[in-house]
Amino acid sequence: MQYTADALNIAIEEFSKLPGIGRKSAQRLVFFLLKYDKEEIHSLAESILALKDKIQYCETCFNITDSNLCAICANESRDHKIICVVEEANDVLAIERTNEYHGIYHILGGVLSPLDGIGPDDLRIRELIQRLGGQVEEVILAMNANAEGEATAVYLSKFIKSLDIKTSRIARGIPMGGDLEYTDEVTLARALSERVWI
Repeated sequence: MQYTADALNIAIEEFSKLPGIGRKSAQRLVFFLLKYDKEEIHSLAESILALKDKIQYCETCFNITDSNLCAICANESRDHKIICVVEEANDVLAIERTNEYHGIYHILGGVLSPLDGIGPDDLRIRELIQRLGGQVEEVILAMNANAEGEATAVYLSKFIKSLDIKTSRIARGIPMGGDLEYTDEVTLARALSERVWI
């Protein structure tokens, strides 16, 4: 027996397709939205539709933008001799929040994962290699610290080093506020091997 309206069930089902949103969270979101004014619902729906209608990929770095070039690639004050290679566009946001990096980016669109059928041709590796033919002096590999990220970084570093371009990796180690006794062995070993001289 069905206890709720079809429109409610459809909305819950659609929200539960989003990553990190289970059925209960979807239900809470839908009931929250029912309290919205109709104009607010239209505004939300229009903003979601605009994601598909107006958002595109930067023709240089493949960041998300609403024009041919993203704001970072178009910014002349950025250091265009340094490229930070990341997996996805949300990694750019994470790095930009630090206010420590002033170069440009290249977004691969994922990582190598043979088990999932993702090989070099499925990523934007060819486009990265093409970008390195100019004035680039350093490439920073900022992959996630997992098996796929490590494999991708090793694969890329072989190509980049053959072009005689400095290649670096972001450091990994103990997070701020982390306790040594609760840190896993791999993280602790990497923190020791990549220690900074003071």
